[in-house]
Parts: sequence; structure tokens; C-alpha cells
Amino acid sequence: MSLEPFIRQAQNNAWANATLYAAVTAMPADAYTAAYPSFFGSIPHTLNHIYKVDLFYVDALTNGGIGRTIFDRDDIMNPTELAAAQAKSDAQLIRHCEGLDEAGLHEQVTVERMNGPTFERRDYLLLHLFQHQVHHRGQVHSLLSQAGIDPPQLDDFFLEFGRVETAKPYWEGQ
Repeated sequence: MSLEPFIRQAQNNAWANATLYAAVTAMPADAYTAAYPSFFGSIPHTLNHIYKVDLFYVDALTNGGIGRTIFDRDDIMNPTELAAAQAKSDAQLIRHCEGLDEAGLHEQVTVERMNGPTFERRDYLLLHLFQHQVHHRGQVHSLLSQAGIDPPQLDDFFLEFGRVETAKPYWEGQ
């Protein structure tokens, strides 16, 4: 199995998050913090959920040892600070995927859940993480529409049609 799709998915995740945060950090503060009918009730709470779950799974993938305590953190309510924290996590995920080999992709990793540890194949855990990110970014996309903000296009990463060329991908600086 090629490792490239996992690297590209991690890069797509970073690109989509940066694209989404560009819209979020430009919106009026009252619209950003407003309550909306949604699972998490607001844009910052949804973004914090994405961020904390990313930290949780990246910790499991890298044997970080922090586990469930990640969810004990206070939410980051400043969108610029949250964007920077998310970008740092995204860069860590990209580096992790770039550092994998075939054997590592199929290794079991320990996930410290509330009811005790579970063991997951690394490739399956990565696929779950990517799906989780897409799902909740879609919720934020909808919340932006509710706030009267034009949500950004988040699904053109792999296509020449939507690609924006840069000299150096922004995640390499993280």
C-alpha cells in the first residue's frame, strides 16, 4: 500500500483547516461566538472539538502518553489563537504521515479511551481521523452560512481546477 494517500490526506486536512480559519478569523466577533442550532452550539465550540480530537488521535498515533487529559483543556475562544494551535497540530500530523513506512502503517496503536485502552491499526485510525475532520468542518461550513458568511470552498485540494500554487506549502513552516 502506498503511503502517499495518507500524506496527501494530512496535507488536505491542513489546507482545509487553514482555508476555513481564514474565513472564521475575518468574521465579526459577535457572529463567531453566537449560538447557532448545531450539535456543539457555536462555531468556536465546534472548532475546539475538531482541535481536541485531532490532539487526542495524534497523541495516540505518536505514543505521546497524554491520552484523555487532552479533553480537560479549556476551549480556546480567540479564533486567531485557535487557528495557530490547529495549524501546529496539522503540521505534526503531516510529519507523522511523512515518517511512516509500510510496517508502521499497519502497526497497532494504543488509544487511551475513557473505559480503558483500545488498540487500533494505525492506517484505520488515520482514516477515521480524516473522516472526523471532514465531518465537523462541514458543520462549521454550515454555521458560517447561518452567520451570513460565504463559506469557503473546501473540496478542491486534489484538483488542478481549485489549486492555488505557492512557493512553499504553509504547513512546512509549522
